[in-house]
Amino acid sequence: MLIPIILSIITVLSVILALKKKRPLLLAVPFAALFTVALVKIIMVPMPFWETVQFIFNLRG
Repeated sequence: MLIPIILSIITVLSVILALKKKRPLLLAVPFAALFTVALVKIIMVPMPFWETVQFIFNLRG
């Protein structure tokens, strides 16, 4: 429950800062944070990293 709240706060702050400072690059911060959280969650799986990634992409099938 804590992760969605933190990601929401990061998103709101980055949008506000991007509008105030007129730097559109700050809008990439929420995507980077989401990618980092997803990567950490994948790394936490007790399987080898590459097998976990292959398993995730095979779920579409």
